[in-house]
Amino acid sequence: MKDLIQNNAASLEVQVEEVEQVLSFNEIKRDYGSDMNDGNPSVYCGSYHKYNCGSLYGLWLDLTKFSDYDEFIDICRQLHADEDDPELMFQDYENFPRQLYCESCMGEEVFDKIIEYADLSDSDKEAFDDYLALGRDYDIDAFHEAYQGKFDSEADFADYIISECYDLDSMMGNLSFYFDYEKYGRDLFLDGYSMGDNGHVFRDY
Repeated sequence: MKDLIQNNAASLEVQVEEVEQVLSFNEIKRDYGSDMNDGNPSVYCGSYHKYNCGSLYGLWLDLTKFSDYDEFIDICRQLHADEDDPELMFQDYENFPRQLYCESCMGEEVFDKIIEYADLSDSDKEAFDDYLALGRDYDIDAFHEAYQGKFDSEADFADYIISECYDLDSMMGNLSFYFDYEKYGRDLFLDGYSMGDNGHVFRDY
């Protein structure tokens, strides 16, 4: 009987300890909530059960505030600790590429890619957004290999290529003043290069 009482007491202590580990809504908001103004990648975490019951209860979470994916999922579950086994529903997202968003299936690999994206400089984020908008695969290494820089126009990029690869003055003399950079630029972008909406240029090969 004594052993049974001790075992029950130990079990109760574990249960109490588990309950105490669940943070309140305000604590989660304080430690992990997104202010939506700092440009950090964020998701709105609700649950399918609440949504199906007509409730949008949830919280915007700043993904950069988590040490890893496991902590992220743990806090999401604590946010919906009133459900026995919450089916998490990421109802919206901000400040990371659309290709990485999934309403129900954010796995560890995707989480790590979002953090990798967040670690890019602002200029690299803009360039990478152009890269993805051109239909390229989500691959930051391939992006860096293909990236040529930011230019005002196709003609501006043509001028850069000519200055890097040729010496028109030596090759053409005074005729170099009549070189058509706009036409050469058009030819470059017909086969070999692409330019995004923000002026970032990438190799196609």
